[in-house]
Amino acid sequence: MKIGIIGAGNIGGNLTRRLTALGHDVSVANSRGPETLKALAEETGATAVRAEEAAKGAEVVVVTVPLKAVPHLPSGLLDGAAEGVAVIDTGNYYPRERDGRIAGIEDEGRTESRWTEQHLGHPVIKAFNGTYAQDILDRPRPAGDPERIALPVAGDDEAAKAKVRALIDELGFDTVDAGGLDDSWRQQPGTPVYGLRADVEGVKKALTAASRERPADFRG
Repeated sequence: MKIGIIGAGNIGGNLTRRLTALGHDVSVANSRGPETLKALAEETGATAVRAEEAAKGAEVVVVTVPLKAVPHLPSGLLDGAAEGVAVIDTGNYYPRERDGRIAGIEDEGRTESRWTEQHLGHPVIKAFNGTYAQDILDRPRPAGDPERIALPVAGDDEAAKAKVRALIDELGFDTVDAGGLDDSWRQQPGTPVYGLRADVEGVKKALTAASRERPADFRG
């Protein structure tokens, strides 16, 4: 597939490495310009582009930037993407460490990914937000392997969710359908599934055990 990755930090960089290794056509962008991604492009064979070009023709777009940066992404970010593009949001809200207080999340009760979706103007699928970046490289396992870990995936667009789950399976991980985007609080920071390395049943139990109340450490 043609895949655009917006954000080349730990998650974005390692997804670029794995997805190119699997044969996908990857374009990667960051906020500092394609010239700063020369080493990653040479290492992986990905194409370094400007953020506004990353989604061109893409069947999957991964948005993996700090939440505070989402409102500053270029307008029309997804213009030119393939019809039916699946947009993956990997983001987390860290009000004390990084993002500052975001009223739309704190006061209006929106999930982090619903807030991001509204800024992007396109449905998103929440995935990889609680995944250790190094696990993307180190922990892929074939289907049926007892050590294969599972990732929760939430979103409203069932076709896009199916596309994302198939891609995660190709990457070497099982998935659990974590419901719609308004249910994605179950995988936000501070919940039992966040950072959990477990199989499908373990992830399901952790999602069920989540509390709707945002932990104090993750409130602004």
